[in-house]
Formats: sequence, C-alpha cells, structure tokens
Amino acid sequence: MKGFVPTPESVVDRMVERLFRDRPPSASSTVLDPGCGEGAFIQGILRWRKRNGAELPQILGVESDSRRSRRAEREFAGIPQIQIRKTDFLSGSCDDSFDYIVGNPPYVSILGLSEIEKRLYRARYSTAQGRFDLYLLFFEQALRLLKEDGRLVFITPEKYLYVDTANPLRMLLNRFDVEEIELADESTFGPLVTYPTVTTVSKRRYSGRTKVIRRDGAIKHIALCSGEQSWMPLIVGGAQSKFDALLGEFCLRISAGVATGADEVFVLKNEEIDNPLRPFTIPTIAGRELGNENPRLAARSSMLIPYTLDGRLIPESKLGSLGLYLRQDGAARKLKARTCVRRKPWYAFHETPPLRDILNPKILCKDIVASPRFWIDRSGEIVPRHSVYYIVPKNAAIVDDLCEFLNSETAADWLRSNCQRAANNFIRLQSRVLKRLPIPGEIAERFRRPADQSLQIASHKTYSRRSVLGSSELLDFAR
Repeated sequence: MKGFVPTPESVVDRMVERLFRDRPPSASSTVLDPGCGEGAFIQGILRWRKRNGAELPQILGVESDSRRSRRAEREFAGIPQIQIRKTDFLSGSCDDSFDYIVGNPPYVSILGLSEIEKRLYRARYSTAQGRFDLYLLFFEQALRLLKEDGRLVFITPEKYLYVDTANPLRMLLNRFDVEEIELADESTFGPLVTYPTVTTVSKRRYSGRTKVIRRDGAIKHIALCSGEQSWMPLIVGGAQSKFDALLGEFCLRISAGVATGADEVFVLKNEEIDNPLRPFTIPTIAGRELGNENPRLAARSSMLIPYTLDGRLIPESKLGSLGLYLRQDGAARKLKARTCVRRKPWYAFHETPPLRDILNPKILCKDIVASPRFWIDRSGEIVPRHSVYYIVPKNAAIVDDLCEFLNSETAADWLRSNCQRAANNFIRLQSRVLKRLPIPGEIAERFRRPADQSLQIASHKTYSRRSVLGSSELLDFAR
C-alpha cells in the first residue's frame, strides 16, 4: 500500500496495551488491523496475549499490497483465529463490524493519488475534502466499522489535530469519546518526520475529558472543543487572549513570496547584473537572509521580472535585453523544463507576482522557523521569494504597531499552537494560519484608527522611485 511505514515493536506493544486496557478481549471478540502490512500489530496482540495469559480474539488483517499480504498469510498460517484479507480497506468492500481496531494507517497526501482515486474517495468519504490525506479516510472508515462501545487506537501524523483539511474529521471525532491523545516522540519513525500521535477513541458518547500526553512527558486532561476548530491550543496550553478581530481583516495581502520556479535564472547577485538588465530588476530577499545579521533587510540580490505592475506578462517581442538573457541555452533549458510551462509561456513565473500589493510597506517572516519573528520592509521596495511570507497592512501607518504585536509572546504562543510542525520541532508559517491570528481587542482598536494619509505609499510610486524603464515600448510600471 502507498504510504506504508513499519511501526516499531515498542510502539505497537504500547498501542495494544491501550487497546485492551480495562477491556480485555474474549475468544469471540473481533479485532481489525486495516492496512496490516506484514502483521506487526497482529504480532503485538499475540505478545499481549502471552504476557496476560488471555484468550486470542478473532483477528482480521486487511492489506492491499500483494507481497505484504502473502508474507502475513505465511506468518500466521495455522492460527485459525487470524485471517488476512487482500483488499483495499477504503474500497468499502468490508462490511463486518469490530470490537477493536488498531493500526498505523498509510500517510498519503492527495498529491500521491490518481484523479480516479480522488473522485472515488470524495464521493465516498466526508473527510475527503481539500488537500486530504488517506489516514483521515482510514479514521472515518474505521469508526464506521467499529461496534458500539468498541475501541480504536491509531498512530497518525499530529496534523489532524489542527489543519483545516481535518475539520471534517474533528467534527466526526466530536461524536465519540476521544479517551487519549499522545504526542509521540518525533523520532518514532526515524528520519521520517511525521510528529506522530497515538489516538485512542471509544465509540460512545464523549465523557468530556481527554487525557493528553505531551512530548515533554507532561500529562494533562482537557475538554475538546465541540466545533471543527483546532484542538492544538488546548493541548499545548498556549495563551488564549480575548480578541475581536483577526489579522486578515487589517491586511491587503498575506501570502508566500514570489515563486519563479527557477530562481537560479531569475535571481542574480546585485554585482553580477549587467546594466541592460537593471531596468527589469527589483531587490529580493530569501528566508535565509532574514535574521540578526541583516537587521536592515539589505537585499544582496535582485529578481528579474518579465511582468508589468498589473500582472501582465511582457510580450516576448518586447523583452529586449531580458529576452536575450533568458534565451541563452542554459537559462532557456531550465525554464522550459518547469512544469508550469505546460500551461504558461516558457519564460513566465510559476505564479504571477501581484506586484501592486507586494511593492508596499510590509512585514516579512521566514516560512519555517524555530520561533516566529517578523521584520519590516518600510520602503516597500523588496520582492520576497517563496521562502518568505509577507504581510501588507491596508494602512501603512500601523506597520510598526502590527510588527510589534506579531513579535509579542501572545502572537508567538498562538502561532506555536496552530502552525504545522516541520523537522526538529520547527513550525511552518502559512498564509491561511496567519490570516486567522487573533488580535486582542485593545490592539485591534488601535489598528482601526483612521489612516495617516501622509504615511500611505502607493506601490507604483515606490517602484517608479527606484527604477525607470527607459524604453516606452517595453512597459510602463506606473500605469
């Protein structure tokens, strides 16, 4: 099966203990391991039975991969209570019901699925929304097959606790008793960074109390929120300030930086730019250039931009010296190898740059950070690259106050609680999360004060001040 990752024996044993905790199975009990692979969890049940001198329940392992299912069949041949079934768990072909379900569902994002699979899953599963992952669907199907008062224990990525894509799953889980959430060690699966989470659910009414075991060993008990909102703030215990606004309400744009699809062609060090190319350049900065060593946001490179200010791609016949540069063998070859040229001209960016929004006073931050930090581009003259997020306030006069709030511990706590995890406990900032950042009432009121028009900087004036395109047949950025 796509996304198969073997589960360490120690983790398997811990999960099986939770599966049967206070509810040992009988010989007639039924256990399901969906996506069983070669039978790691079935082996775990056999070990548990031996340790506890218990009866062996009826066990069904489901596996779609022929090679793994055959190995599992050979491994458990001669044990009548164990059956291995070669089938796709998500196909809906299984109509049995089970007292216990345990396993490690496959982690496969929507990018790893065919168009046929996407359509099939979206038609069949309420959790198949947005950029879904297969493990979300495994949760839904398993809960469907679980008997009343039955128990499920899954190990999955922690992202279902907070990402928008998992809203339907959190709504579904709200109908049941989420007994325990353990944030397992990030090294559980070796080099594979998943931030694993072991979730224990009983198919009964929610008790109103969920045990949480955090990665630092701390244990707490929480009451999960009943809506689709993120559970992570409750789990990590971040600050929950009172607020009456969201960051997105005060911003013209919150977005990742410009993705050219070929920075090695479009981004040049300033000292390497020939004079004929300079009219097409705008200073640019990457995430690695944001830091204490560059407090003034000095842009050491510039981006060659074949677009007008309003987002129109300059006709190839009007590119002049830029066209000569891009048509060089090495550059043209790299540009034409990009996937975006299937739907765009060969020299277009991967994404059209919204220059009218970008070229304003703004706040910048790295896309992946150990702790969030923000910097101000007062001049508005910098084009951030795709490793940088930028925040353009509607009112340039609030840029200092806004940046001060974003660098506060209140904002940092909320972001740490709501952002996706990256390797080494870093967090991944994303525009959809930044837009939802709560603004406390007294700060929001400050941001709502009338704009000081003297501090507003029009983007076309900003650009015109630093660069003039001499040839009228090229483009007019101030238009």
